[in-house]
Amino acid sequence: MSGQGENQGDDEDLAAAWGAALEEEGAQPEEAAPAPDATRVLNQAEIDSLLGFEGGGGGSAEESGIQKIISSGLVSYERLPMLEIVFDRLVRLMSTTLRNFTSDNVEVSIDGIVSLRFADYLNSIPLPAMLGVAHVKQWDNYGLVVVDSALIYSVVDVLLGGRRGTAAMRIEGRPYTTIERTLVERLIGVVLEDVTAAFEPLCPVKFEFDRLEVNPRFAAISRPSNACVMVRLRVDMEDRGGKLEVLLPYATLEPVRELLLQQFMGEKFGRDSIWESHLAEELRSTEVALDVVLDEQLLPLSSVLALKVGDRIALGVAPGAPVRLRCGDIAMFEGELGRQEQRLAVRIGREFGRTRRVEA
Repeated sequence: MSGQGENQGDDEDLAAAWGAALEEEGAQPEEAAPAPDATRVLNQAEIDSLLGFEGGGGGSAEESGIQKIISSGLVSYERLPMLEIVFDRLVRLMSTTLRNFTSDNVEVSIDGIVSLRFADYLNSIPLPAMLGVAHVKQWDNYGLVVVDSALIYSVVDVLLGGRRGTAAMRIEGRPYTTIERTLVERLIGVVLEDVTAAFEPLCPVKFEFDRLEVNPRFAAISRPSNACVMVRLRVDMEDRGGKLEVLLPYATLEPVRELLLQQFMGEKFGRDSIWESHLAEELRSTEVALDVVLDEQLLPLSSVLALKVGDRIALGVAPGAPVRLRCGDIAMFEGELGRQEQRLAVRIGREFGRTRRVEA
């Protein structure tokens, strides 16, 4: 009994010493962080922050993790370097053509190039607007040219002789008139000609005007989940102007995807035309040996070892039979054996395929 009591006392002393050590180790400032609770429920502010609604009304909030996951499936336009060069060329062309079209001082600039889903773009179009559907016959697909309300009224005001220095009058809440639709259709036709000219150095293609819509639902040229590239252009005519957007689905650009992957115009990805032509010329002047084969026979090794000077091997072909010309083990031609002056000659009768090898 005494031994059991001593053991129990030692256990109590050990437990007391352990507890004192834990108290000393935990003697930290009073504002220590509480232990995390695995069952804690997120409040509304944390949920908004996670879903990307933290920005409120002013300014753009930083892209949240969930938004990055959702948009990770999109193809970035930066993977098509030549496309940015095409759009830059489009801006220079439009600055000239729109000046001639409006007889006014027009400045065109790129507001941004983004990659997004087609359904997200249709939902983001500020209405009222006009959507011009363009058909690309060579690529068997479609594109969109969207003109916002500010640019529509500015173009109509300029083309109908509005005074400079006065803002275009906007009458919201009514459908566009036939005159306005006709003038905007002419504007879209001019833009599509510039888009065609911008792609011309890359490949021959023609963007043709198909129809004009005012409802985005009727301008569905692609599946809602398909990725598209959109360039937003800013058109300034002194104190008037607006925005114009050109949208091309990636399915439309797929036929020229390899060309758009180039870092610069005419890139050959390691190929050099100068060296290719030089190598071709050198190969044409290279000398090769052709063997004229009259006959081939299989003999036992004992017969070959028994051959002596003066022995004859009879050919198994008749006089005048065609012979083959070989380069290595590849049969090249078949012809007739004859004589040209004091030399043996072969007249080529027919040519074999380049991959035909001598049969064993």
